[in-house]
Amino acid sequence: MEFGLSETQLALRESVDRYLSDQSSLDRVREFADSEEGFSTDIWSGLADLGIPGMLIPEAYGGVAFDPLDAVVVAEQLGYHVAPVPFLSSAIVAPTALLLGGSDDQKNTYLPKLANGEVSFGIGLNQLCGVREGTTINVVNSNVSGRVKFVSDPGADFFLIADSNGQLGIVDSHSKGISVTAMPQVDRTRKICAIDFENTPIDLLALDANKVNKILRVAWVVIAADTLGASQSMLDKAIAYAMQREQFNRVIASFQAVKHMCAEMAAELEPARALIWYAGFALSEVEDEAFLTASHAKAHLAEVGTFVARTSTVVHGGMGFTDLLGLHYWFKRIGFNRQYLGGPEYLRGQAAKKQGLPSYYAESLTR
Repeated sequence: MEFGLSETQLALRESVDRYLSDQSSLDRVREFADSEEGFSTDIWSGLADLGIPGMLIPEAYGGVAFDPLDAVVVAEQLGYHVAPVPFLSSAIVAPTALLLGGSDDQKNTYLPKLANGEVSFGIGLNQLCGVREGTTINVVNSNVSGRVKFVSDPGADFFLIADSNGQLGIVDSHSKGISVTAMPQVDRTRKICAIDFENTPIDLLALDANKVNKILRVAWVVIAADTLGASQSMLDKAIAYAMQREQFNRVIASFQAVKHMCAEMAAELEPARALIWYAGFALSEVEDEAFLTASHAKAHLAEVGTFVARTSTVVHGGMGFTDLLGLHYWFKRIGFNRQYLGGPEYLRGQAAKKQGLPSYYAESLTR
């Protein structure tokens, strides 16, 4: 059986790649990293013209009704170009949550504006993947109080927040009783923040545990695809550098040790691409396998991405640590993806529990 991308998906990948090659250059990424922007509104606006924010939203709400695999294709390109945009939150998680648990009024209020890029969402879902110290979120009478950390995309119009009981709701960033504090982190291509709430109005969604799991598995696959794209970019940069860097009057690509490092990176990445594509396919077509495939995809890409990031930097030698090449933007993005919404140990533990493996084995994987 031959499994590959369709002509439509290949055309989508090409158009997104062409746009980001022009608009998300290394100079633009550097400019964003040094700014106070929560995300790049100009790059996101251009992606909205391509229909990217509405790719998972039905046509009835102004979207284009693509499949999750199409989102995987786009996410890979965003990682390849380390694009500083709210794709995961505004194009994936928020629309998925609204479609699964939103009322008709909520869908009509938010989805059309998400589809055309008029509004943006940040997400604070870490309560679903292990409570962080100093964070407690409680909802009483449709008002939320407490603190949530590691919220994506500060400056977004709305935030999708999970409380301590796994309940999800939407908070307007301009509501009363909300205080946003920037949080430092290594990946400057995507900003995060902590938010304090004090009796802040929250628009709750009707989501049970099964639907929340569906939201998480879509997010896991998209994050894994982003890591795949960033890793492929680092491999490409390592090969290009090795082909032009000379030592002892020879390009270092002719040295056996360098050849082996590049070959090993390629050997790790290629099967990972098939895993990611199948994980995206399973989200909509193979319900029984979707959760396991998604959790394994993110866990595996976390390990592969870390290996590629490290090895690519070694191929570059001392230059790999300089800002001149900017390799660190990809390196740090891969590191952030590794832990965001669950690290590999946590995800393998979730997969073990899903398969009914002994509790001691599942717990050992999450330590």
